Amino acid sequence: MKALLDSEMTDLFIDTKFAKEKRFKLEKLKTPLLVRNIDGIANIRRAITYQIECNMFFKEHIERVQMNMCNLEKTEVILGIP
Repeated sequence: MKALLDSEMTDLFIDTKFAKEKRFKLEKLKTPLLVRNIDGIANIRRAITYQIECNMFFKEHIERVQMNMCNLEKTEVILGIP
């Protein structure tokens, strides 16, 4: 899996196509998450409407996390600091 570690991101993201290919259980959000462009203007077409829940492993540590689904194009996962 291709992952991007991004200390300036404030959440965890997974690519929509990757999540579907790997058959993650998709959970529809009650309220879509608004996405903002770099200039701060709301991007209505890119609202996040689904997330997944999965286990993340690092050495002996396991953490249950929720990841927002969106089209990442060049990577499969972005790990920010929630």
